Amino acid sequence: MRKIAIIGAFSLMVFGHAFSQTNQNNVNMKQTELSDDHTFKLSDKVTRQKVTFKNRYGISLVGELYVPKNNSNEPLAAIAISGPFGAVKEQSSGLYANQMAERGFIALAFDPSYTGESSGEPRNIASPDINTEDFSAAIDFLGLQKNVDRTHPSKIKFCS
Repeated sequence: MRKIAIIGAFSLMVFGHAFSQTNQNNVNMKQTELSDDHTFKLSDKVTRQKVTFKNRYGISLVGELYVPKNNSNEPLAAIAISGPFGAVKEQSSGLYANQMAERGFIALAFDPSYTGESSGEPRNIASPDINTEDFSAAIDFLGLQKNVDRTHPSKIKFCS
């Protein structure tokens, strides 16, 4: 079942279980020192870590996973966020992921294909078809996380 709701400039889509495309070989999570080139300040209620995963075309996507601090180890709802075409995760999508993590979501802000740290050629183009695949891969990635509640389809969402 798929529902669409518009919140401000973002669309929110609810997916069922779409976790089959991504496997553990396509996922890389690193606890690294992140650059300070973000356009916002990281909340002291949130942790952020760099992650990579691939879409079904083999394009490596780079994102940042925002997780609320001090959650009681219970599975949380998750949301995948990408900014408007041309934006990168250090801008609006990271800002919203930071704010959503403050509110109790696990939030993934990622650079879409051809943009930012993600791979793909030619660079800096907008492709709605590939963007859809990127979101599918982001949902798959979130579904593989142990701290994400996968028992209810409305617990994993994406914003663009």
